[in-house]
Amino acid sequence: MSRNSSSEPSQRQLRVGEMVRHALTSVLQRGEVADPAIEKTVISVSEVRMSTDLKIATVFVSPLGNDDSEVVVNALNHSARFIRGRAAPALRQMKYMPEFRFRADTSFDNFDRIDQLLRSPDVARDLESGD
Repeated sequence: MSRNSSSEPSQRQLRVGEMVRHALTSVLQRGEVADPAIEKTVISVSEVRMSTDLKIATVFVSPLGNDDSEVVVNALNHSARFIRGRAAPALRQMKYMPEFRFRADTSFDNFDRIDQLLRSPDVARDLESGD
């Protein structure tokens, strides 16, 4: 049985995830990926979740100024091996170079939906009647 029986990531997973996030951000900022969907889009890497064996990195990205995030995510997944090679020098201290899996970050959409719910007239009415 593992020491960390809960679903919380370990300190090591968090630390390595942050290292990978910095390496990926650097690769994307330099514009090394020659794909039209990626070249013309500013991409924010919001989070990297590492698997327990540190061999798979799930990368959550938000394309800024682009409404169709699926096109950007598909382009990133298509170029994942190239990006992995470009990020390798920054992650040379790792025993295994992780495989990158890109996913759209929907957390901002969730925050926006919650904010809209809190500002709705029904919630305002309930808050007023509670006083």
